[in-house]
Amino acid sequence: MTPQMGLFFGAIAFVGSHFLLSHPLREPLVRRMGEGPFRGFYSLVALLLFGLMIWSYRAVGREPQWWAPSEVVWIAGAILMWVASILFVGSFVGNPALPGSRGPRGGPHGVLAITRHPMMWSFALWAIVHLAAVAQFKAIILDGAIIFLALVGAAMQDRKKAGLMGETWHEWTAQTAFVPFTRGFANPGAVALIGGTVLFLLATWLHPLPVGVWRWLG
Repeated sequence: MTPQMGLFFGAIAFVGSHFLLSHPLREPLVRRMGEGPFRGFYSLVALLLFGLMIWSYRAVGREPQWWAPSEVVWIAGAILMWVASILFVGSFVGNPALPGSRGPRGGPHGVLAITRHPMMWSFALWAIVHLAAVAQFKAIILDGAIIFLALVGAAMQDRKKAGLMGETWHEWTAQTAFVPFTRGFANPGAVALIGGTVLFLLATWLHPLPVGVWRWLG
């Protein structure tokens, strides 16, 4: 199997396993394995398949770029990555969509006032920025899989939570936005803002190529 095929089939397996384990197979497997072991199994499958995608992506090597990223792309990418980092950190604070949550409590606050799916959008924004900057076919496969999984997964999560929580989830979706900032701007909160900024600076500093603010400070 060539690296390109490995990346392609790895992406299909990565997305497909997430949907299967999150929806039709989740309940029977939880009954059989228990909640804790199932979460471990779910995480292991996701980690192995994501690792396969990354290995295949690197094995493909450099490909011709479909476009040359301009300075505007790099500036917009840095801003979006900062926003994605804030959403990711803030997604761990009072998020009713996280496993084990008892559902929404009170009105949306923090990053949940920006979007009810902050973690999913953090992944999607990262993939969008990566795709725009790399501009190679292999990035379309890798990042396209992540974008598809994040956004379609968020929509399916809404459907699943509505089935489990009924009117409570419908009331929550009526107060929150699916797409970030479509209900206006909101204060993400100190934890998300500070933690997300630190994550953004650290992740971009550790990146093998100068990205983020380090592209201009290096």
